[in-house]
Amino acid sequence: MADGLCLIIANQNSISAGHFTDLDWLIVIGYLVFTTLLGGMLAGKQATIRDFFLGGRKLPWAAVAGSIIATEISAVTFVGVPAIVFSRGGNFTYLQLCLIGTVLARFIVAYYLVPAYYRQEIYSPYDYMAERLGGRVRSMTTALFTLGGLLAQGARVYLTAMILDLIVGPSMFGHLAELTGTQTMTWCVFAIGLIAIAWTLLGGITTVIWTDVLLFILFLFGGFIALAYVVAELPGSFAHNVKTIWDMGLQANESGPWGKFTLFDFSTDPAKPYTIWTAAIAYTIWCVGVYGTDQMMAQRVFCCRGAVQARKAVLFSCLGQFISIVMMLVGVGLYVYYHHFPLEADAAALVAEKTDRIFPLFIIQVLPQGVTGLLIAGIFAAAISSMDSILAALSQTTLSAFYLPLRRRTEGADEETEARRIVRISRILVVFWGVILCLMAFVADAASGKYPAILNLALSMAGYTGGALLAGFLLAFLPLQIDGKGFLYSAPLSVLAVFAVAWHEPWARTICWIGAIVLLAIWSIANLRERVTLWMTLRQTLYLLVGLGAMLYLSHHGYWMDLASEASPKIITLAWPWYVPIGFSVAYVFGYLLAGQSTGADNSWSKRLRP
Repeated sequence: MADGLCLIIANQNSISAGHFTDLDWLIVIGYLVFTTLLGGMLAGKQATIRDFFLGGRKLPWAAVAGSIIATEISAVTFVGVPAIVFSRGGNFTYLQLCLIGTVLARFIVAYYLVPAYYRQEIYSPYDYMAERLGGRVRSMTTALFTLGGLLAQGARVYLTAMILDLIVGPSMFGHLAELTGTQTMTWCVFAIGLIAIAWTLLGGITTVIWTDVLLFILFLFGGFIALAYVVAELPGSFAHNVKTIWDMGLQANESGPWGKFTLFDFSTDPAKPYTIWTAAIAYTIWCVGVYGTDQMMAQRVFCCRGAVQARKAVLFSCLGQFISIVMMLVGVGLYVYYHHFPLEADAAALVAEKTDRIFPLFIIQVLPQGVTGLLIAGIFAAAISSMDSILAALSQTTLSAFYLPLRRRTEGADEETEARRIVRISRILVVFWGVILCLMAFVADAASGKYPAILNLALSMAGYTGGALLAGFLLAFLPLQIDGKGFLYSAPLSVLAVFAVAWHEPWARTICWIGAIVLLAIWSIANLRERVTLWMTLRQTLYLLVGLGAMLYLSHHGYWMDLASEASPKIITLAWPWYVPIGFSVAYVFGYLLAGQSTGADNSWSKRLRP
C-alpha cells in the first residue's frame, strides 16, 4: 500500500489537473456550508443529553430511515460497489447479501429488538443488557463497540481519504504537505475529521440524522446521474447504448453464466464472501447485530417517537438497497465504457493496483463540470457522515458506561446546571474520539493488503466484535436466569476466536497465545476471590480451557492452502461474512456456560416483547 501511495503522489497531479474546476469547488463548499447551516437550524436547543443523544425522541421515522440508509451505504459502498462489478470476474453476487441478509435482519430487529428497547427510555442497547446482566456488562459491551467502531469507521475514513486524495489532494493540500513534509492524504483524513467533529458538536444526533437525509438524497440522484452519463458517453443513441451495455455485460463469460449480471452463487466454498449461503445465514446474523446492537445504527432507532415509528424506520430503510442496484449498474456501465475508451497509462496503473479507483477516475475525467463537484461533495459528505455517526455513538456509550456511574454531582447544582455540565462533557468526548478516529484511520493501511476490495475491508472490520455484541443481547433477552459473569469472559474469547480465524501469521499466533494466557489468569484470580463451589469452579474452568484450546487450534490450523497457484501457494481463510456468526456462537455458548445464577431478573416473555 505504501508503494501505491507513492504511485498516486507521482501521477495524480497529471490525472486530476484541469478536471476539477472552480465550479466544482464552489459546489463542494456550497453543499457543505448548506448542510451545516440546515443541520444547525433543525437541531434546535440541546439542553439535555436526551436532546443531544436521542433528539428528544421526536424525530420523524422517515428521516430516521433515510439516516439508516445513508449510514449503511457510506462512501465506501458508493465507490466500492461499482468497482466490484467492474473488476475482472466481478458480477452482481454482492447483491445477494443486500436483498436477502439485510432484509431478513431488518424484520428480526423490527419485530423483536425494537419492542424490547422501547419498554423504557434507554440510550443504547448496552443499557438494556446492563439492566439484565449487570453493570459490568455495559462496560464490556461499550469496550467491544468502541473497538469495532474504531476499526470499521477508521477503515472507512482512511479509504475515503485515499479517494479524495486522488481527486483533490494536490490542489487542496499540496502546499501544506510540502511545508510540513507530510502526504496530502494525511490532510484529507484530518479535513474529514475536522468537519465531522464540527457537525456532531453542532447539534448532536439531530444534526447527524438530518445531514444524513440530505446525503441519502444526494446518493440517490448521484447514482442516477452517473449511470445516465455512462450510457450517454458511449457512441450511439441512448437506447442503443443501453442494449450495448446489456449485451456486453452478458458476454463477460469470466463473471459467470449471466456475465456481469450473474446474481446467485450456490457455491459451498467457505472462502467466497458472496454466496447464497453467506447471504441467508451469515449475513443475516451479521446484520441483526449491526442494526440491533451496534450503537451507531441502533442510536437512530432510539430517536423515534415510539416503537411503531421505530419499526417503520427500520423496515422502510430496506429501500436503500435500490441505491446498491443502481451502483452495480454503474459498474457494468464502466466495464463497457472503458472497453470502448481504454484508460491512459497513468490511470491504468492506478486501477491495476487498486480497482476501487475506477469510479473516482471516471468522475474526474469524464463527467462535466458541476456534476463532478456534486458527486465529490457526496463522497466527501458520506465520509463525514460515517464519522459523525460513530462520534455521536462513542460519546454516548462512553458517557453512560464510564462517566455517569462515577460522576460526582456538583455541590448545590440544580438539575438544569447539572444537565448542561453533562452535555459539555459529551462534547469534550466527541472531540476526543474524533482525534482518536483520525489516528485510527491509518491503522487500516496495515490490514488493507488482506482484502482485494475496500468494501470487504470496511465490512470485515466490524466482524471482530459484532458477534459478541449480538450474543450479549440474546443472553439478556432470553429467560436464562443467569448473570453477566460468563459474558465478561466469553466476549474477549469471541474476539480472539474471530482474530484466530482471520489471521495466521506468526505475530497473530503470538497475540492469540498472549490473549489466552491473560484471560485464563484473570479468570483464575477472579474465582479465588468469589465464593463459588469447587465443583462449579473446576467445571467452568474446564469449559474455558476448551474454548481457549479451540481458539489456539484455529490460529494454527484454521486455514487451507491454495495450491492452484504454481508461483507460491496462498493461505485461504474463511470469508469475512462468517466472522460475526463465529463470534456470536463463541460468545453466546461460553457466556452461558461460564455464567452464575441470577434470580433478580424478570424473565417474562410478555414483558420482554411488550413496548
